[in-house]
Amino acid sequence: MIGIVFDMDGVIYRGNQPIEGSREVIEYLREEGIPFVFLTNNSTRTPSMYRQKLLSMGIDVLAERIVTSGLATRLYMAKHMEPWKIFVIGGDGLHEEMEKLGWGVVSLEECREGKWKEIGHVVVGLDPKLTYEKLKYGTLAIRNGATFIGTNPDTTYPAEEGLYPGAGAIIASLKASTDREPIIIGKPNEPVYEIVREKLGPVDEIWMVGDRLDTDIAFAKRFGMKAIMVLTGVSTLEDVERSGVKPDLVLPSVKELLDHLRVVE
Repeated sequence: MIGIVFDMDGVIYRGNQPIEGSREVIEYLREEGIPFVFLTNNSTRTPSMYRQKLLSMGIDVLAERIVTSGLATRLYMAKHMEPWKIFVIGGDGLHEEMEKLGWGVVSLEECREGKWKEIGHVVVGLDPKLTYEKLKYGTLAIRNGATFIGTNPDTTYPAEEGLYPGAGAIIASLKASTDREPIIIGKPNEPVYEIVREKLGPVDEIWMVGDRLDTDIAFAKRFGMKAIMVLTGVSTLEDVERSGVKPDLVLPSVKELLDHLRVVE
């Protein structure tokens, strides 16, 4: 049996617009009993928030089927890190995941009072409300010895107007100001692979469907998955020709995946 891992931004939807055929693919998998997981490097929402977003597009997926880099970061920290106070540069979803750890999240107001010196972990994801002040206190805390953790390396993400700055762009700023390398949790790294492998259950083969060579396709290649790239997101055919990372299959969109699934079945 195969199991399928879907990236979300640029594969299932772009911004708030569903990509044609995405709902039909998910309905087919459900009808055929093929296990699947949604895996996004975007940490601005929790799985429950993403469930609501998908429902608004007519795609009904349980929150348990959705893995975000924010969720993966929380699970990784709970397993591998000491319970010290956290400073978050990220969206509401990442803040919520870090609050669930129960270690204490230091606010900007508390940083202004000097409590940045108590921060043990600086966790950085995509932050639509990024300010210089957040970067300042993140830099101070990391230089003071705090662990530097990045949810994901994506320098951009696809939206309706084009490509927006991603978490990787924010992480790069902090790398420059601290001379420190972060621990990166999301694709193409191992922490998220362990989570999706567990959620898929006993399968013989895993297909990874994504739109980015540097995260989705590299992730698939690293862990022996079939690498399927769609052209509705970030990477292009020209990128594939220039890259040393080669997908096993390139499709115009997720819609064409149905033909390949029917052959397997």
